[in-house]
Amino acid sequence: QVQLVESGGDLVQPGGSLRLSCVASGIIFRWYDMGWYRQAPGKERELVAVVSSGGATHYADSVKGRFTISRDNAKSTVYLQMNSLRPEDTAVYYCRGTYSTYDDWGQGTQVTVSS
Repeated sequence: QVQLVESGGDLVQPGGSLRLSCVASGIIFRWYDMGWYRQAPGKERELVAVVSSGGATHYADSVKGRFTISRDNAKSTVYLQMNSLRPEDTAVYYCRGTYSTYDDWGQGTQVTVSS
């Protein structure tokens, strides 16, 4: 059974930092491209960042220079380091793993940026 479990979401002040983690089980993690997506209230889910199985990364323009995605294949974990957080970063953040026809999502973790 595939499981992606996110953690690390919290309430943080503007300008603050958070690190999200997503631990995967039930998959051969090193084969998977892993990504972080987010969905704000009333908005569609959007891509934040992805890291391929080979380690290549891609970021949404809105987070470039502030967020960093990384992976630890030995721990089957993907991270999202978020710095210089803004109120518009407030959303539920989801982890996604894809490989061939496989496409799995976590349940999400809430990030709220507010003073």
